Amino acid sequence: MLLPDPTDAARPGRVGTRDEDYTLEITDLLPARVSRTVGDAVETARAYLLLQTSGFIDLRNPARVLRAVKGNRTIGPATTMIKKSAEQWPDSPAVTDERGTFTFRELDDASDRLANALLASGLKEGDVVGMLARDHRGLVLTIAAAGKAGLRLAMMNTGFAKPQFGEVAKRERVQAMLHDSEFVGLLDALPADMPRFLTWVDEGDELPEGSVTIEELIERGAATPPPTPAKAGGFIILTSGTTGLPKGAPRTKVDPTTSAVFLDRLPIPTHSTVAVASPLFHATGFALWTVATSMGNETVTMRRFDPENTLRLIDEHRVELLVAVPTMLSRILALGPETIGRYDTSSLNGIVVAGSALAPELAERVQDTFGDVLYNLYGSTEVAVAAVAKPDELRRAPGTVGRPPITSHVALFDADGHRITEPETKGRVFVRAGAAFEGYTDGRTKEVLDGYMSSGDMGHFDAEGLLFIDGRDDDMIVSGGENVYPLEVENLLAAHPEVLDVAVIGVEDPEFGARLRALVVRTDGSGLDRDAVREHVRENLARYKVPRDVVFVDELPRNPTGKLIRKQLHEIEAD
Repeated sequence: MLLPDPTDAARPGRVGTRDEDYTLEITDLLPARVSRTVGDAVETARAYLLLQTSGFIDLRNPARVLRAVKGNRTIGPATTMIKKSAEQWPDSPAVTDERGTFTFRELDDASDRLANALLASGLKEGDVVGMLARDHRGLVLTIAAAGKAGLRLAMMNTGFAKPQFGEVAKRERVQAMLHDSEFVGLLDALPADMPRFLTWVDEGDELPEGSVTIEELIERGAATPPPTPAKAGGFIILTSGTTGLPKGAPRTKVDPTTSAVFLDRLPIPTHSTVAVASPLFHATGFALWTVATSMGNETVTMRRFDPENTLRLIDEHRVELLVAVPTMLSRILALGPETIGRYDTSSLNGIVVAGSALAPELAERVQDTFGDVLYNLYGSTEVAVAAVAKPDELRRAPGTVGRPPITSHVALFDADGHRITEPETKGRVFVRAGAAFEGYTDGRTKEVLDGYMSSGDMGHFDAEGLLFIDGRDDDMIVSGGENVYPLEVENLLAAHPEVLDVAVIGVEDPEFGARLRALVVRTDGSGLDRDAVREHVRENLARYKVPRDVVFVDELPRNPTGKLIRKQLHEIEAD
């Protein structure tokens, strides 16, 4: 197998992809088990070459590389990347929020003090601390300090209701909670004697007596670097919880080549500006922030997403890369051409979306508005990054999630566990990637076949090798003997000019076994009725895919990462 040409870069600071046409695959000549081993070794070599050519590491500076390797094992990758950038670009902006900017030096120094103060409060290496915060400096400081103190960080979902929050905190054995003031009410679900510290205080909020802010902790913490932990505390990222209580997916060890997965097919800039609109407690936002930080980028954060403010931040900070979820882009486009045109977004070289399905029509409208800069990232908390679709691929096939990046591999299996190799044939999606999933904190794990882990989705490859997701494997319904995937109907209705948002689910039916129900949010002033919705589907899809129920709602239940909360969809009754 040949190595790609490291000089293949579209712009300075960018790296090539794995789209090269190889004329000879050495691994084709070897037995399957040996072939995989050799192939993985070659892939790892490619990944390190990619890290070098992208500027992520500098093999000519072995001392710095060794420090990074040691840091990855003792304080974790995120904190290591902050220290690396503080060494290389101490006075460059690291994070910007509504209250100003922290440089890398200030971030590194303040997190030293915060780590020392947390340890002085009675916490010890290996303890689990929870973080319930929106995106801002306090969250970033907490991530850095937890790594330096050897604490295990449980990243809580800001959309939690009190019972969920209390149950997850108990299950993950959280021993202290760092939180924003707006979530004080949720903390009633925690033991009264649990230590708690404020990461952000909104003006006018009344705080419980004796409340302590992280600013006060930083003020009282020792300025010297804390003792190096024996091993990294790691972090727990929660699954989306769209069908039940979110599960904890811990990451203690992260393969050094994991960053190459993002650098391979995404235009992550160097020493520039990245805006993260999706929440950092989500796996994609957290990972992209970490990689962007390692490249010396300023991260512009948003405590709450506002479509016009996002455009303003892009204009004001000359943002090169925006990280968002599809529903955010839909809300930006809903502002209309006149409002969008007030802001200069020409600095954008990439918009990365992840977290929920990207409708084909939304992909086309985004690129018609902002140019060919859209990247669709497909993966999950468990399997990490499975595939990425680049702008040209989304132009040719708007519904695709693209191809696996370097060190990631995708395979399809049928219901009997047999490998599917034919194009245009649906199967269960399984992924083999370098970012190891350690199993859920409750002891369960995902199904594994031949070294590949289930993503929980159904999909197919086209003749070009592009991957398409057809829906969740547990979303398929059998209606009158026909297999139906609701996502296909959702994508069709999402393209209707009078549909603002839509979800399609299966409900029980005494005659057909199951039937489709479409939950539709209409655009302002729309006169769309149920018959028009059904007729639109009838004209474009098979008869058995026409929803028998059409329910109009004001909004759909979505979590902070834009995913539909399926459990709540089934609680919405038809008229």
